[in-house]
Amino acid sequence: MEHERYTFFKTASPDRYTILKRFAKENRSHPTEAERMMWKLLSGMNLGVRFRRQHIINDYIADFTCLEKKLIIEVDGAYHFTDEQLGEDAYRTEILERYGFKVIRFKNDNVLYDTANVLNTIIDEIEKITYIYR
Repeated sequence: MEHERYTFFKTASPDRYTILKRFAKENRSHPTEAERMMWKLLSGMNLGVRFRRQHIINDYIADFTCLEKKLIIEVDGAYHFTDEQLGEDAYRTEILERYGFKVIRFKNDNVLYDTANVLNTIIDEIEKITYIYR
């Protein structure tokens, strides 16, 4: 039963999975300063749930994923705020939401300089999701 519950993240096309896996490993090895800070907040069950870094879902690599809560956290740098990238991110979010995930996004500056509010937002979202699934 547990195995079936998490099969949705094994949906990357086989021809793309190897490439995505390499990119995910590279991204884990070279995080941005904001991603490093976010991982400090999320790692080690600090929030009572397990998060994964650079996790492949469909043909995308999510920055931080909690499979148990179906929650994705994206940390967005400056390039995410161009018109083209905003459109791509919206499409990506739509696809991930079709898989039942809730996607929340934070700007790098918020993660680095408004950490308490970022953390409170994540905790609130985890609590909302927990309440919904009771």
